[in-house]
Amino acid sequence: MPRSLFYFFPFLLIALGMKTKPLATAPPAASPITVRLPAAAGDQALNGRLLLLFSTDPSAEPRFQIKGGTGTQQVFGQNIENWQPGTAVTIDPQVFGYPVEKLDQLAAGTYTIQALFHRYETFQRADGHTVLLPMDRGEGQHWNRAPGNWYSTPRPVAIGPEGEAIVIELDQEIPPITPPEDSKYIKHLRIKSQLLSEFWGRDMYLGAHVLLPAGYDEHPEARYPLAIMHGHFPYDFNGFRESPPDADLEPEYSERFQLAGYNRIVQQEAHDFYQTWTGPDFPRVLAIKIQHANPYYDDSYAVNSANLGPYGDAIMYELIPEIEKRFRGIGEGWARFAYGGSTGGWEALAAQVFYPDEINGCFAACPDPIDFRHYVTVDLYKDDNAYWVEGPFRRTPRPARRDYLGHVDVTMQDYNHMELALGDHSRSGDQFDIWEAVYSPVGADGYPRPIWDKYSGKIDPEVAAYWRENYDLTHILRRDWKTLGPKLRRKIHIYCGDMDNYYLNNAVYRAEDFLENTQDPPYDGEVDYGDRAEHCWNGDHNQPNAISRLRYHRMFIPKWAKELTVNAPAGADLTSWRY
Repeated sequence: MPRSLFYFFPFLLIALGMKTKPLATAPPAASPITVRLPAAAGDQALNGRLLLLFSTDPSAEPRFQIKGGTGTQQVFGQNIENWQPGTAVTIDPQVFGYPVEKLDQLAAGTYTIQALFHRYETFQRADGHTVLLPMDRGEGQHWNRAPGNWYSTPRPVAIGPEGEAIVIELDQEIPPITPPEDSKYIKHLRIKSQLLSEFWGRDMYLGAHVLLPAGYDEHPEARYPLAIMHGHFPYDFNGFRESPPDADLEPEYSERFQLAGYNRIVQQEAHDFYQTWTGPDFPRVLAIKIQHANPYYDDSYAVNSANLGPYGDAIMYELIPEIEKRFRGIGEGWARFAYGGSTGGWEALAAQVFYPDEINGCFAACPDPIDFRHYVTVDLYKDDNAYWVEGPFRRTPRPARRDYLGHVDVTMQDYNHMELALGDHSRSGDQFDIWEAVYSPVGADGYPRPIWDKYSGKIDPEVAAYWRENYDLTHILRRDWKTLGPKLRRKIHIYCGDMDNYYLNNAVYRAEDFLENTQDPPYDGEVDYGDRAEHCWNGDHNQPNAISRLRYHRMFIPKWAKELTVNAPAGADLTSWRY
């Protein structure tokens, strides 16, 4: 699930609305707006998405206030090609925006205004298509933090029919990101992928953060299993802290969990994990987090894709063997397992399904839709429209996010229109667009073929059929069980809250229906639900989600190591790494 959705779960929500209302009942704005790119931006013309942001909230810069929920501020987006540094462009008054759709519909008033230019690069892919996309620059595909993007200093402006022309100077450039440093336990790896470089027509890289087991240096003869944690772009191997919590840390309140001092809790949990990891009873394994950000998102979903390239093969056959070679991994499929939540939950299950001989167990928590009959709240195979439930005399908006009581604050249209404002052709860097980029065939223009019209929500059944055959995990399991079943026995574990914020439990029910009722062979795995639990419940019935979400390694590594006594082949090394 998305970064913006994953990190923002308000508990005070409003009822569904058809559209966001104007900020005030006033005549439409007519102030012409131009934006100047500084000469310092270089000596070549640039391509990208120019974002114009308006805010009524002084608590943060407008670029950090765009989200799917009701508290969002305003964004308009316009593609710019061949923009010469030192020149200015005028914003089209009909440019598309969110929540207000047109710039000339923005209510008169005083706003904090900011502009940001999200740079695109030219890719000449091996399939013959040339596309303009925003390359990740070490930030994990966040347009508001991407190094090299130019933005303006926020300032107040008066918008109205009699307003004067507004000129915005892009006067600041986002600086490069310093990579993390190695420590005794955490090492960092980056390799050039031949498979991805060939597909994208330029050098492409994969990375990983490797957590070494206690006693690694003292036991040079040991070879270790590999615990692969999938998920969103990790800057470092977070959640592992050698020192106790910072005594001077200013406590922060978590709106999501309604907890005071949650940042202190996070540090304490990270230190507790360090003590557990280095304690006498924890299994000695290599634990890794993978970096596979790409021109569409903060990760690739760890599968091969017509639009993203062979990321599944690159991770499985280039990156993982290199990690095992450098850090004394066992290097065999029986000695690897995958785990993760949300996006990482889907990836863990997908890796197990698509590479059944290379992965020996998956623990998938709150996975993104694993059955497209419940693609959030849309049945891609039966519904005509992703945004509306249509009746003969009225229509009802489809919800996209709820709390544990069922209160809704985001609709499918809301979230998709936000993405459309941030970038067309699946280039927003957000949730529905990356699903589209990963799962869709390539369109005639070289960009992902849309699963639905981004403005109206009209579903394309041909694209849905392609998704079904290639990425609907429940369908693939059912279709291929005679060959997959024997390889997946005792390997599948799925966990989900029954009030998942994004309705992900509905797809899990469908997967469970198949798994629990198939006997040829039986799957002998586990599907479990948390009562009234929200997004990223991961199987812990004893701790609240605020705590259990910080304990993936402690929960799943010992569980897998115990199950390995049954799942490992005859003659497997089950002792050298158990010192």
